[in-house]
Amino acid sequence: MLQNFIVKQLNADAQESPAANAAEVTATTNAPAAAPVQTAHDDFDWSIDKRNVSTYSKDETEKYNKVYENTFVQITDGTLIKGSVVGITKTDVVLNIGFKSDGLISLNEFRDNPGLKVGDEVEVMVVEKEDREGNLHLSRKQARTTRAWERIVEVHKTGEVITGTVTSKTKGGLIVDVFGMETFLPGSQIDVKPVTDYDQFVGKTMEFKVVKVNETIKNAVVSHKALIESDIEAQRAEIMSKLEKGQVLEGTIKNITDFGAFMDLGGLDGLLYITDISWGRISHPTEVLKLDQKLKVVVLDFDDEKKRISLGLKQLTPHPWDILPANVKEGEVVEGKVVNIEDYGAFLEIQPGVEGLVHVSEITWANTPVNAKEFFKLGDIHKAKVVTLDKEARKMSLSIKQLSQDPWSSIETSFPEGSRHSGLVKNITPYGVFVELATGIGGMIHISDLSWLKRFNHPSEYTKVGERIDVKILGIDKDNRKLQLGHKQLEEDPWNALQDTFAVGSVHEGLVIRKDDKGAIVQLPYGLEGFAPNRHLNKEDGKQVQADETAQFVVIEFDRNEKRIVLSHTRIWEQAKAEEKDAIRKEARAEADQTKKAVKNIQSKVEKTTLGDLGVLAELKKKMESGDSASEETK
Repeated sequence: MLQNFIVKQLNADAQESPAANAAEVTATTNAPAAAPVQTAHDDFDWSIDKRNVSTYSKDETEKYNKVYENTFVQITDGTLIKGSVVGITKTDVVLNIGFKSDGLISLNEFRDNPGLKVGDEVEVMVVEKEDREGNLHLSRKQARTTRAWERIVEVHKTGEVITGTVTSKTKGGLIVDVFGMETFLPGSQIDVKPVTDYDQFVGKTMEFKVVKVNETIKNAVVSHKALIESDIEAQRAEIMSKLEKGQVLEGTIKNITDFGAFMDLGGLDGLLYITDISWGRISHPTEVLKLDQKLKVVVLDFDDEKKRISLGLKQLTPHPWDILPANVKEGEVVEGKVVNIEDYGAFLEIQPGVEGLVHVSEITWANTPVNAKEFFKLGDIHKAKVVTLDKEARKMSLSIKQLSQDPWSSIETSFPEGSRHSGLVKNITPYGVFVELATGIGGMIHISDLSWLKRFNHPSEYTKVGERIDVKILGIDKDNRKLQLGHKQLEEDPWNALQDTFAVGSVHEGLVIRKDDKGAIVQLPYGLEGFAPNRHLNKEDGKQVQADETAQFVVIEFDRNEKRIVLSHTRIWEQAKAEEKDAIRKEARAEADQTKKAVKNIQSKVEKTTLGDLGVLAELKKKMESGDSASEETK
């Protein structure tokens, strides 16, 4: 083998330098060696080895190596090159690329070409000219990937439509084989409609557009949706060019929202707003429409630049106000459903698209305010009388109260002054209680007319909304539709009979039920309440009567007209002290008067003064002086 190699090198050298001496280019000989001449070692030919083969000098070696290398194709790692199949084994394909050695490629890389045979030409990539074992490492797969990437980059620039095969499903989308390279198809780019089942596309061959490339990691994203959108865009342009207001089109409901429905008009979407679906009120489009429903609609408006189309469904039918039934007229009674409630009233739908307003003032004959949101409920059916009707303005006013006679027209007969009735407490204000006696009839009890004996800070201390209460008609204001009611007037005024019982100076036991800086409210017998000013709550020990404490009180003021009783606890013990002092003073005075009389009697009987008489007189005089001084002290 080595001998053949040397011969080839010599021949190559001879061809390169034909004028060279034949003896010089002969590198080997098969002739028997001449008998060696017995000479000194200095004459030994070191260029001849034991196989009688001479070696080259360094310059000759470099020269022949260069000639040898030039006989092969010059390649570098990563080069794409074409080669010829020279052999096929059970596991590999032997490929000659014109290099000094043949390359082996795994047969697995030719699975897409089952008809491969010797002599076929294929393109491969030089991975390594020499691997660790000195073999030429080639790859058809990498060559195809490189060529595929070059093509993908090219079609991305040109926007060319390509064909690929969906090979598998992955997270968020599909893997597509394009030119032998794997690309990513996101789920959002499969179709214009949302896709949930990705498995149905695996194995399918489809058309795509390359929408994104990453040169760094050699990754590409493809889209099938882009092709559909481009077709739709062309259809849109054609439809928009022929579009006119009032034109009737057929479409399919593709999406329903709270505010309306989107319709597919054959490549172009339009919006059917909720107010244009039906002449009547609807709370949600699903009450009338459903997905994939086909129906005809009319074009209300469109915008060429924004590609927006407004559609209408109700406009295909006459307006209900234009075809009102003959029985809907002023003075007639109609029936309707509550479709909207506002603070000022409620709207009744007489028929789809025809509504009338029942104002709060037309709900009841009563003069008291009515809350429409408490009286009406959505969906309820009510009868009402048509009060006004304007077909041109498409307005109608209705009345519920006019279905019955105005009770105020005969109020003097039904609720005469002085009559007694039972009513329902409808409302409570700081100044009174509103009571309903009958439908549309009511009045107010002033806070001062609730009780003869008690004073209330607020009427809610006496009654509550929803309770029944007995009343007496005190007055009638027919023009203003008001009744003056009283509750305490059901009984005689007890103050007339209690004037003697609670006369000024009378003492009563009372319970302090409330106390503040001004004084205390005292509960007295017979349900009466009195007021004790703060200075009249002082006790004899210097303290004050407290809340929830029972004590003796004296009446210091009784006003029947103002229904007021003023009390004092302090006056009781102060008066007792004064009476005690007065009694002492009176006793001293009586004793002094008695002594004076005794002295006068003695003086009148004695004609002549004796020494003993003078002693008696002196003692009487002393007693008189002491009595006078005692009376002065009590003063």
